[in-house]
Amino acid sequence: MRHPKFLVFSGSARSGSHNVKLAALVKKHLALADAQVTQISLADYPLPLYDGDLEDNDGVPENARKLKRVIQGHDGVFIACPEYNAGITPLLKNALDWVSRVKDPDAGGVSVFKGRVFALGAASPGNFGGMRGLIGTRSILEVGLGALVLPEMVSIPGAGAAFDVNGGLANERAAKQLQSMVQALLHHTGKNLLH
Repeated sequence: MRHPKFLVFSGSARSGSHNVKLAALVKKHLALADAQVTQISLADYPLPLYDGDLEDNDGVPENARKLKRVIQGHDGVFIACPEYNAGITPLLKNALDWVSRVKDPDAGGVSVFKGRVFALGAASPGNFGGMRGLIGTRSILEVGLGALVLPEMVSIPGAGAAFDVNGGLANERAAKQLQSMVQALLHHTGKNLLH
């Protein structure tokens, strides 16, 4: 059996983003488990705001096609989900919307969000640890896009002081959540590859 491949990215492209740090930390943990891991930034796939008329007139942007191909090349996906106004970031929602519009005749109409395992986490300066954004992202992925999203999530409150100087988590509870989520992602992705 081949080793599973993982993709990690953040729903924020802001410099100094706590969620970019979280994505990097998940990448490190997966790599320590001998997994193949790729980290990307959504800033490298700029997309216009989704608009049905734009899609009808110009088609789906090439960056949406590229992002879909990147997702397709991986068995498991971790998304660090910042919370904006108690919900999902516009950058992440727009990327998911555009990728969902890419039609692939060779895939027989099967969504890129099916056939792989998704895991979620959030780091937030607030006390809720990004939980409201996580719930919104989970709803979009599961209900809207039909993805398999693991129940194990990472929720890091007080993100400004949550990371130590080495990029690890100073908060013991959050560190345990992260370890549990990484183990579940490795386990379920391996099970998916057996089917």
